[in-house]
Amino acid sequence: MKRFFLTTATVLAAAACGNADATPEARATAATAQPAATTAAAAPQALPTVVVYKTEACGCCNGWVEHLRSAGFQVDARNVADLMSIKGDAGVPAGNAACHTALVDGYVVEGHVPADVIKRLLAERPDVAGLAVPGMPTGSPGMEGPGAEPYDVLTFDRQGRNTVYTTVDPR
Repeated sequence: MKRFFLTTATVLAAAACGNADATPEARATAATAQPAATTAAAAPQALPTVVVYKTEACGCCNGWVEHLRSAGFQVDARNVADLMSIKGDAGVPAGNAACHTALVDGYVVEGHVPADVIKRLLAERPDVAGLAVPGMPTGSPGMEGPGAEPYDVLTFDRQGRNTVYTTVDPR
């Protein structure tokens, strides 16, 4: 298992959405989970399934799942108790952590990344490990509400290097 240091923000983001304590069952689930495969049947433009690891009671995670479904993605939402090991196994840099982690067509998607940005990632297929919206910015999908501010969607590579992929202004 890949080890990494947790920042206070990382721990708070995970804790805000549920229990970050590890259980043997959660670790077994994470260790045996397979990345989502592209939907085999359907039209050529069919979107791949997104596997989302989250906690059961997290309203913002559930809101993001509904955002993806509304955008045409099939979503396999998996409630787990140990999100931190999922993030570590997926290679999410500690500073990029948010309250849920998703796998889609070979990429990691961390946090409240808008569906249209995920579609762009899948169309462009850049050589990155994934996308991240660190923390839980107000105005991002699942975090709608007053006080929305622009936020960056980052790419990250396997060495943990970030690049701004796009800036989203939800106002």
